[in-house]
Amino acid sequence: MVSVGVIGASGFTGAELLRICHAHPDLQVTEATADRQAGRGVAEVHPSLAAAYPDLVLSATDGAAVARCAALDLVFCALPHGASQGLMGDLGAAGATIVDLAADFRLEDPADYDQWYGEPHATPSLLDAFTYGLPELAGESLTGATRIAAPGCYPTAAALALAPLCEAGLVATDGVIVDAASGVSGAGRPPKETTTFAAVDGNFVAYGVFDHRHTSEIEQTLSRAAGVARTDVGVLFTPHLAPMTRGILATCYARPSGALPATGTLTELYRARYAPHPFVVVGDQPPATKATLGSNTAHVSVGADPRTGWVVSMCAIDNLVKGASGQAVQAANIALGLGETTGLPMTGVSP
Repeated sequence: MVSVGVIGASGFTGAELLRICHAHPDLQVTEATADRQAGRGVAEVHPSLAAAYPDLVLSATDGAAVARCAALDLVFCALPHGASQGLMGDLGAAGATIVDLAADFRLEDPADYDQWYGEPHATPSLLDAFTYGLPELAGESLTGATRIAAPGCYPTAAALALAPLCEAGLVATDGVIVDAASGVSGAGRPPKETTTFAAVDGNFVAYGVFDHRHTSEIEQTLSRAAGVARTDVGVLFTPHLAPMTRGILATCYARPSGALPATGTLTELYRARYAPHPFVVVGDQPPATKATLGSNTAHVSVGADPRTGWVVSMCAIDNLVKGASGQAVQAANIALGLGETTGLPMTGVSP
């Protein structure tokens, strides 16, 4: 049995990690930490988990708790961006496998972190130690990895929608458009003026126009897929907040690098590319977020429009599962030599 610690277990991604780990036959959570909720039981903070964790109490995220986590086999960090950088030295001291769900170790260039997150990276020397944990694109690099940076939710959807096109050299990478909508849970558990029921209900609004933090991560991932320099990739990313709790739908537009392929040709390319990957379903019709609810499966489609000359690809995911906690467990499964699909929900909840 793999002993597990969850640092930051009081938030939405922390709760999802606890839920998935409880269903996992090889993972056992023995330590869960929080800040404002420290001292309260998991069953009180997350009533949906009461049957799974009737006695587990959230400890404070202090030096003692970090030391206890460092002595475990596997640690998930589900903290706000910037918070895990200072913990990595102590966490890594005892050899635990670490999966960080924040953006702290996703960007390979510390200058990108400074630009997009508004502050210098505190531990740039550790960036090279982390493997970017998008299993469908990571190849063999996750096998045996001990430091994993779990991708962001929007970058996951955009990458799965666009990577096959970039890998095959079928589209220009300097004028990609990613238009994506997310459920309100993507903003985290703490209440905000823009995420109250009154603000979200019946509303659909763009935010972070031209400067959303995930832009850099999307460009980095596509440059790796295409095998080109970062400077050869340009993405216009516009996120939207949709009046739903979970889900992301990313609609991506790219110009062909040569003759416009037929939709059928593109669909077959995607099916061949994702055939070895159990958590990606390629469909003929545009995907829907409802189909992904509660699952670690991404639903993808692709098509070509002869009238306008655009290639359009789409991806729907559950932002808290494939976009966060489920993908983190998927990456950990691979790193630890467990079955990739072990403990992870493959089907959505419907209706």
